[in-house]
Amino acid sequence: MLFIALQCAATANRTILVFGDSLSAAHGLRLQQGWVALLARRLRRQGYRYRVVNASVSGETTAGGLVRLPHELKACRPAILILELGANDGLRGLPLTLAEKHLAAMIRMAQAAAARVLLVGMLIPPNYGPRYTHEFATMYPQLARRYHLPLVPFLLKKVALHARLMQSDELHPDARGEPLVLDTLWPYLEPMLTRERRGR
Repeated sequence: MLFIALQCAATANRTILVFGDSLSAAHGLRLQQGWVALLARRLRRQGYRYRVVNASVSGETTAGGLVRLPHELKACRPAILILELGANDGLRGLPLTLAEKHLAAMIRMAQAAAARVLLVGMLIPPNYGPRYTHEFATMYPQLARRYHLPLVPFLLKKVALHARLMQSDELHPDARGEPLVLDTLWPYLEPMLTRERRGR
């Protein structure tokens, strides 16, 4: 946590804070292979002078994220928050009314801190029942409409149905799948980016 705070202090207002769970924490891979590290490299290649800070924690739920986010916002003062949480709530069958409430509170918190929010949506397997899976799938679009946010509809769209791109747990992309995860997110993030003016 101290390292993240020092990172953020040096790059306030040019920081993208990625706040998620194992899907953003490069679970089962080296950190350099994850889509967040790939994002940092793409930004540099394309001339966007942002620092990417990954505050994602494997196993994180929306309740845990709500507890952690105030500290991260204060430390980083990010220009953009990529909010990728909720999958663990769904996989554990937790009440979606609470998950939605927690996500809404985090969105409001970020907006109050002058951070623009990119909301990242997920889907869960159909074995949770049609009602629960439907409510989970609609939770993210509803939040995006309510708070006027850009939404990545399904982060794993390009990899979830391709076993060769997933790890053996069938939940997390492998090293070949992570670039496709970034390609899914990038069209929604890129319009939010600004190039730093010369002389700054």
